[in-house]
Amino acid sequence: MPSDATIGDNRPLAFELDEDQTAILDQADRFGRNELHPLSTRMDEEEWWPEDIFPKIGDAGFFGVTIPEQYGGAGLDLVSAGVVLQGFARWNHALALSWVAHDNLCANNIYRNANEEQRRKYLPDLCSGRKIGALGLTEPGAGSDALGSMRTTARREGEEWVLNGSKIYITNGPVADVLLVYAKTDKDKGAKGISAFIVEKDAPGFKVAQKLEKMGYRGSQTGELLFEECRIPAENLLGEVDNGVSIVMSGLDLERAMISPLCLGVAERALELSVEFAQTRRQFGKPIGSFQMVQSMLADIYVDVESMRALTYRTLAAAAPLEVGGGGRGDIHKLTAASVMFAAEACHRVLDKAVQIHGGSGYIWESEINRLFRSTKLLEIGAGTTEVRKMIIAGELLKDMPRDD
Repeated sequence: MPSDATIGDNRPLAFELDEDQTAILDQADRFGRNELHPLSTRMDEEEWWPEDIFPKIGDAGFFGVTIPEQYGGAGLDLVSAGVVLQGFARWNHALALSWVAHDNLCANNIYRNANEEQRRKYLPDLCSGRKIGALGLTEPGAGSDALGSMRTTARREGEEWVLNGSKIYITNGPVADVLLVYAKTDKDKGAKGISAFIVEKDAPGFKVAQKLEKMGYRGSQTGELLFEECRIPAENLLGEVDNGVSIVMSGLDLERAMISPLCLGVAERALELSVEFAQTRRQFGKPIGSFQMVQSMLADIYVDVESMRALTYRTLAAAAPLEVGGGGRGDIHKLTAASVMFAAEACHRVLDKAVQIHGGSGYIWESEINRLFRSTKLLEIGAGTTEVRKMIIAGELLKDMPRDD
């Protein structure tokens, strides 16, 4: 285990964080090391979900970071939420992924778009960790074109909405109590005919079709969800009918901003493990850290980690004041895509070199560095692939370019 003077000492690292944010990162790091790290091996080996951990996280005050205190949250900003995620990701990236799906994708989206009655009904239990949240957007056959290809529908029948369709690759899906689900309410309007709904796990017609077993982030529960004449109260509509696209797009920019600190935390831990291994592993009668090629790899890792940190903090700060409907275009859309694209690709580079430094021990499934390595690919796919991120960036850069008719 590292000493508090290494990964846990955030003062020299947090050059863009203020004193309060640095203290939050210290607290999240400490909680992650003491409470989350001991769970990581079993979660990876068995795809196991520790049922008591979300209430523990809630009792420690790490849920509802961006939600006002009157609803059970902490009343802080997106930067504070990001550093909690960073601290958790250092020690258990699977739980960190479940944390962000719950706190950002579900709870924060409900807060930002719900009416007062919905906020008071759902947010206190989500902020305490007594209920688990999830977001249902992606469908079979509809990945990058999640909105245009959406087939899940919702129709109004009296005082109920009736949902039909399926969602797949849903983080927290198999264990969620509250789900934010998107469905088409007007097929003729395409992406502009989508609405958002709050679905509870015991809603008639809802079920978890299967839990999916993954290469990485094992233990963070991922599943396929089915809606077969699923009936929910009319008051569970989130926002206005056919206005779900604004919730999706502003939420996606926040999600992309929040993936970067997840990458950063994983990369920080990989750097620490690699330095430790280079100092203690001996070959030819000396530590391998004395070899210039190992030093070169460590230097490359360090540069990527520090570059990730700078862009991550800048993007979190820029995305923090984002209003509903304010995402999906402009500089923030470009910046969040750039941040997650760079962070994901840099994290991949970091872990590739880290495994190389560890040699044969890094190739063994049970090793921590192997577990970190297996986590990297998801970050280049989730919340829009690397290719989609490039399209977003280029589209914003070239939006004023003359076009041939």
